[in-house]
Amino acid sequence: MGSDEDLLAIGREIRRHRVAKKLSQEKLAELAGLHRNYIGYLERGERNPRVDKLFNIAQALDMEFGKLFGDVSEPRKRKRA
Repeated sequence: MGSDEDLLAIGREIRRHRVAKKLSQEKLAELAGLHRNYIGYLERGERNPRVDKLFNIAQALDMEFGKLFGDVSEPRKRKRA
């Protein structure tokens, strides 16, 4: 599972793109086939999204999947348990 920082970074990017497209959370959720609460959870870093949901969000934002997270910094080195 991603760290809280990773999830927050993903959420910030989703919110940034959503706001740039002038979409409400509700409208983005509708376009992506998701519940509006789920978009809020993602934007606040409270959920670890599945890849298929992220593809739905990218498609709803009319952008390539890779560009959705283009401004997220490179992954940090993680300690192994």
